[in-house]
Amino acid sequence: MTSRRHVLFNLAMIIIPWSSMIFIGKRTIKRYSLVSVIIGVFQIINHIYGRNKNWWKFYDKPKSFIRDELPFDIGPYLPLSMWVLKLSYGNFKLFVLLNVLINGLFAFLFMPFLKKIKIVRLHRINYFQFFIYIHYKAYLLYGVQYLLEKKNVRN
Repeated sequence: MTSRRHVLFNLAMIIIPWSSMIFIGKRTIKRYSLVSVIIGVFQIINHIYGRNKNWWKFYDKPKSFIRDELPFDIGPYLPLSMWVLKLSYGNFKLFVLLNVLINGLFAFLFMPFLKKIKIVRLHRINYFQFFIYIHYKAYLLYGVQYLLEKKNVRN
């Protein structure tokens, strides 16, 4: 049975990042939404793979991808991708620095917190491996955005 804590956590994880989108601007949403969705779908595929490999375990039973992993993908991942691109696209060093900072905070501080409040814990990977797992997609995000903008300049 899903705990009330888990439901409230999922709601907060979706509502708070998406509510920040009112400050990002329509042009930014239009510019970066396609790449965010593309990488978001890739992230969902990665989550399915990680779930099958038992890299993490959620405390609530029964297991449910929609309740467990999907809120992480549609909640902070998509809006945060757009924010990072807005703040740093065109300056690759800043982009990498922001992503290292955000992914490091998530892997090394937020994941232990999620374990402490009994939402999810890492099972077959450690925090550093989890950091690599979430961080490598940043380079794909930047590369796909670069290719999309290069294509749009030609048109």
